Parts: sequence; C-alpha cells; structure tokens
Amino acid sequence: MDIPQDVYDRSVAYGELVAKHVLDYAEKDNYKYTRGYRHVLTYSEGDWEPTPPMYAEACEPRWSAIRAFTLDSCTQFTPAPPAPYDLKPGSEFRKMVDQVYDYGKNATPEQKAIAYFWDDNATVSNIKGHLSYLSKKMTPPGHWQAIVSTIAWDQKLDMRQSLQAYTFSSIAMHEAFIACWEEKYRSNRVRPVTVINRLLGEGWEPYLQTPPFPEYVSGHSSISASAGTVLTHLLGGNVAFTDSTEYEFGHGVRSFKSIEDAYMETSMSRVYGGIHYLDGALEGTKQGEEVGQWVLSKLTGKPIEKDVTKQIAGK
Repeated sequence: MDIPQDVYDRSVAYGELVAKHVLDYAEKDNYKYTRGYRHVLTYSEGDWEPTPPMYAEACEPRWSAIRAFTLDSCTQFTPAPPAPYDLKPGSEFRKMVDQVYDYGKNATPEQKAIAYFWDDNATVSNIKGHLSYLSKKMTPPGHWQAIVSTIAWDQKLDMRQSLQAYTFSSIAMHEAFIACWEEKYRSNRVRPVTVINRLLGEGWEPYLQTPPFPEYVSGHSSISASAGTVLTHLLGGNVAFTDSTEYEFGHGVRSFKSIEDAYMETSMSRVYGGIHYLDGALEGTKQGEEVGQWVLSKLTGKPIEKDVTKQIAGK
C-alpha cells in the first residue's frame, strides 16, 4: 500500500525523536560510571571469595548504582538478613550447608533435571587438562523473555497484550537485578562450594557451576519471581505452558501448570544445583515478588495487593 509522502516523512521524524529520547535517557543510566569497579576481597570468615573452576573476579560489584525505572532506591526491597555464618552443628547456617552438601550427594534424577533446566549460565567455563574454553547459553532474563514469547503464541495474545507482557516483565527484571545486586555486595556471603570444601573435605563440586559473585540473595530467584509476578497479574494464575527454551542446548523440556509454579521451581533449582543456600533462594523469591508488585503498581497506577510467598522448601 502506498503511503503519502507527508505521512511517511512525519513518521520517520517521529521515530527519530523517540530514538533520540531513548539514547539520551540511556546516556544517564550510570552504566559507564560503573565500569572498571572491582570488588575488594576482605578474606573474613563467611565473606565471598572467588570460586572454582576459574576463580574469576566478582561480577558487576556496582550494579546497584544503575538507574532504575521505578524504584525509589536500590535498598527499597532489602531482604531479611541472611543466617549468621556459624559452622557449629545445629546452627541455622550449618543446617543449610549440610542440606546443599546432601543434595550434591543424593539429589534425585528429578532434582537434577530441575537444576540443569534452570541453569541459565550464560558463560560456562570448561577446563580439560591444559584446554580451557567457554560455552555460551541463555541468560536468566533471556529465558524469561522466551517464556513470554511461548505464552504469547499459546494464548494468542494480540500485539498490545504481547508488548505489555514483554515490557512489564523486562522492567520488573531490570529493577530486581538492581535490588538483588545491592544485597549481594552488602551481605557479601560466601558460596557453598567454598564452605563445603573447607569444612567437609576438598573435591566437592556443585552440580551447577558457581557464578562469580556473592551468594545472598539468589539472582535467578529474584528476577524470575519479579517477571513471574508481573506476568501472573497480566495473564492470570492458571496459565499452563511448556517451556523448550534451552532444548537446543540440551537442557530438556518442562511443563508447568502456572507461571508461579515455574518461578517457584526456578528458585529451588539453585539449592538442588549446589550454588545457593535455602534462605538465599527463599528470600530472593520474596524480594522478586515485592519488586514485581511495585512495578505493577507504578506502571498501572493502581495499588497491587501483596501476595504471600509460598513455602517452596518441600517442593
């Protein structure tokens, strides 16, 4: 269909104005400011330190300074304090360490499948003798955007509904990353692989490769719950779907009765996989839900009733 020249010219001009506004906004997002920062290791008991196999430097220690879209501050949704570092038998922290260790030895095939399905480690280090190389796969937010695509096709969402689902969930994950990373580098908690190898003997490896940043709270738990909370509000509490996002990478296919079931499973996957303690997963989920509810209230202009986080420890 022919478009009148004046309509075409106005459309191009409008698009250029929008693009300029986006670029101007992004220029002030603090990304450049946060480049070059390095996390200073304290070497205190219970504090994070680099983990095998690459012992990489801590990733994005100043991400909490990134400009938010809706949050009042990066500390707005600070989780409850993590369990105190205490290796005495019977302490809350020691029980969680033993739990992770036990999953490492005795995880069921289903628990391993859950852990591997939600791995979403975008850069996996492979070391074989003197050979070292990286494997590239899906990221956690990329996985959730792919889930939005799957649901949009399944539910036959129109363009407006699809755009809203993509945009709201993306903003929610953006805010959850800021809130989560502020807590990670504030609490600076040691990863299970470090504690277990010192406490229970060298040579223990988690089922999943430990990412290079502090443990508390779980980033995947937080961003998944934020996206899931938004999508559940927009699309309903009983949206079933089958996720084959990382089938091509060998991670299988899983089906879920609801979006909430998916993000709850995501959270527990981090404990099964040996890279998070239980409170890191649970509090990460709670934080993500709170962020998601906040984002919904800001983007819709309506207060969103707070839900109570389900207890996922027994799932």
